[in-house]
Amino acid sequence: MYEIVKEEVVMLLKELVGIKSPYFQEDSIMDFTKNWFEQNGMNAKMHSSHENKITDFKGKNIIVELNGSDEGPVICLNGHLDSVQLCSGWKKDPSGEIIEDRLYGLGALDMKSGCAATMIALKAFSKNHAQFKGKIISSYVSVEEGPYGMGTNALIEEGYLEGVDFSIITEPSAGFTGKPFPDLCLGARGGYGLEVEFFGASAHAATPEKGVNAAGDAARFICQLDNLHFKEDPNLGKGTACVVAVESDGGACSVPDYARVKLFWHIVVGEDEKTIESQIQEAIKKANIKGSYKINFRDAPSEASKGFQPFTVSKDEKYTKIFMNAIEDVCGKPPSLSYFQSIGDFNYLGSRLGAPALIFGAAGENFHGKDEYVLIDSVVKTAQVVYSFLEKVLT
Repeated sequence: MYEIVKEEVVMLLKELVGIKSPYFQEDSIMDFTKNWFEQNGMNAKMHSSHENKITDFKGKNIIVELNGSDEGPVICLNGHLDSVQLCSGWKKDPSGEIIEDRLYGLGALDMKSGCAATMIALKAFSKNHAQFKGKIISSYVSVEEGPYGMGTNALIEEGYLEGVDFSIITEPSAGFTGKPFPDLCLGARGGYGLEVEFFGASAHAATPEKGVNAAGDAARFICQLDNLHFKEDPNLGKGTACVVAVESDGGACSVPDYARVKLFWHIVVGEDEKTIESQIQEAIKKANIKGSYKINFRDAPSEASKGFQPFTVSKDEKYTKIFMNAIEDVCGKPPSLSYFQSIGDFNYLGSRLGAPALIFGAAGENFHGKDEYVLIDSVVKTAQVVYSFLEKVLT
């Protein structure tokens, strides 16, 4: 009987963290991951994709399929191996440093922890269960932290995830929600990137009344965003509109005739592009702008990847209840239940496959920031929970 032990989990996680893999630079970690699976007796496919519409990026994903001998459910495990770029201010070693029960490093929490957990869980399952029912599709993707979730989007659009009955995304749920481990996320808000352009008329800054100040229109619009009434979902809460950039320039002494406000707009179930447009129009009407405007949703590789759709999963859903039982078996207590407030590949899996998707992973702090760390024990337990769930539903 192969058992999941702390030492092996830590060794693998430290190796993953030690490989630099900011988004758009994942080749080395993909090669390592493919080799690791092959060395541990599992076939791993290197999937290549080319996003040729916007970024011209050629990316790689790893797909591992374990096929049972009998009919049964298809379980998808998903995680991303890329990280954000290294920021300044680190006092710990970003390539991996262990202090007590913490493993520090860039991507240690978000989300090489979750990838290490599913890799070890798959190793244990393959060694202990030569015969099982159903199928496991485990994907390790690129560019989750970058634009459009291109790795997972490519797998969906090319049909690799057809027929999935249930998805587990091992993003660090406890790390993101700030709740003690174990914490289970039963859905997530969605979101869109977009911009509003404002068009005015130039004039000398000494006589601004003769022009139409596009920057002023943009400023009044931004102020009105705080007065919008967002739809409230009983689980996901409310959406938000966040200004992420403002652009305008009147030169040395002129009224600016152009301004642009870039936004990221989080949404809940029941909201979409049309509701966002309606709210923007409401804010513009209240702002009483002088010029004209245009709303542009960001261009995307495909229509389905234009935005991230919100989703929720019932705690009474069949596989969800089994997963919660697996958590209680491993951790000795039931998980707290949460809903993810931002977007990720889980939105694609939870809204585009027609099957439930859960977010469950490790605890830690400082994701996307200096001295990011993960609590090692929570990574070990994540691996054990995933293994226990697979055993419950496939054997």
